[in-house]
Amino acid sequence: MLVQITVVAIAVMLVGTENREALADLQSSTQDGASGIVTPEATIQVEGGYAKYGDYVRATSVDTQALEFSKKVVKDIQIRFINQKGELLDDKGQPIKGRTQKNFIMGLLRLKPGQVFREDLLEADLQRLRRLESFNQVNVYREEDTSSVNIIYEIKERSFPSLILGGGNNDDIGLYARVGYKDANISGVNDKLDTIVQISTKDVQFNGQFTSPYRREEPNRLGYTIRAFRHRDISGTFNEDIRLANGDKVREGRFGGSVGVLGAFDDWDTSVALNYTRISLRDHEYNVAQVDSLGSPLSVSGTGIDDLFTISFAVSRDQRDRKDNPTQGSILTLSTEQAIPIGLGNISSNRLRGDYIQYLPVSWIGKGKPSDNPEMLAINLQIGTTLGDFPPADAFNIGGLDSVRGYGYGKVASGRSYGLASVEYRFPIFQSIGGVFFTDFASDFGSSETVLGEPGVLRDKPGSGFGYGLGLRVNSSFGLIRGDLGISDQGEVRFEVTTGQRF
Repeated sequence: MLVQITVVAIAVMLVGTENREALADLQSSTQDGASGIVTPEATIQVEGGYAKYGDYVRATSVDTQALEFSKKVVKDIQIRFINQKGELLDDKGQPIKGRTQKNFIMGLLRLKPGQVFREDLLEADLQRLRRLESFNQVNVYREEDTSSVNIIYEIKERSFPSLILGGGNNDDIGLYARVGYKDANISGVNDKLDTIVQISTKDVQFNGQFTSPYRREEPNRLGYTIRAFRHRDISGTFNEDIRLANGDKVREGRFGGSVGVLGAFDDWDTSVALNYTRISLRDHEYNVAQVDSLGSPLSVSGTGIDDLFTISFAVSRDQRDRKDNPTQGSILTLSTEQAIPIGLGNISSNRLRGDYIQYLPVSWIGKGKPSDNPEMLAINLQIGTTLGDFPPADAFNIGGLDSVRGYGYGKVASGRSYGLASVEYRFPIFQSIGGVFFTDFASDFGSSETVLGEPGVLRDKPGSGFGYGLGLRVNSSFGLIRGDLGISDQGEVRFEVTTGQRF
């Protein structure tokens, strides 16, 4: 900035002596390509005793060499951490130390010291920080004088790492215990590890994923993600309406993993991954089953086991104000997954999906006061289809807590294609408790007949369904707890409890 002002001062002096040729030469040499600082267009004009350099304007005279401009410049950016009580100092009077590296935070900001202050860039930086999973709260303050601005970010971090303990009982494995570990801020640069292990007398299941995100401030470095999993449950495609020949419900087991690279272009995040999943259909004793009690095949290979080797590509544009429990904005995700004919089943197919979520703030019952459960309309639209042959267990299963509420999982349809629309009206009740009115509708567009063995058709799944109801949202130290009472268009009533928003 000092170099730029000096250049402008010389230009004004040249103008004052009416040296127009020297001024023209100067205009072509004032681009500071090495500084990394965004500067106004290097054009100097003098009209009516005023010197103009880009957006800077000042009255001048022949004698003036020190220039003062009307645009304010970012002088300094400070990062401060606050504890859960909102305090800047600890019990010893020392500043709160955060886990997140300040250099990492500064690298995320597009508005840098030395730049002309812009309100739009400040707002974009604020939203970018709020979308980080490791931050619970981010506020920004300004200290201004006539020529400069100091920007101060106050950040409350989430409590990571966290240990999750739980247990329960289900129809497949009976009693089980679960332990999980999660950290979304490894090494202070927002690397993420999310693992969970579930143990029962019948099985051990797990799901673990490590993600090092792509960082726009390091364009030559790609992010990456690694995942491994093993899971089993009652099948959503082959539900209990038609069982195995021995009378057992169909169990569906999956294990595999994936390796992916993460990048970005403009405002779009991208991912490319190589994935493997082995899908097996089994009885109560976990013996592989090839057909159900009607003799319908359970797999493409005919053995009861199918292998899926796929290459997936996804793009996502996230414009939410924050990642966790957003209050406004949208997110659009488009993906394609191509199966490679390797392994059991020799499967070659392509799976296409689109998912759009919009959050619209409203003030129908309140006055827009801050709340853990702000008032809004949330809208979710999904669509998907699969081209080619695919395992029937990999059909789009419609119905359930994360689909059409009021129906059990997979009770609406098991189709090759699907469309889903959900609308929620969310409103505050108390500071940490909110309510929801919701409605869900989905259809398989008549595609269940094209799934191998027609499992949805044989089980009299309607193919389309509608549900509505109400729910509660409780913000607790364990995260957001969701309870939904859903009523289906078939008259079924279901109340289910889980964690996190539906979308």
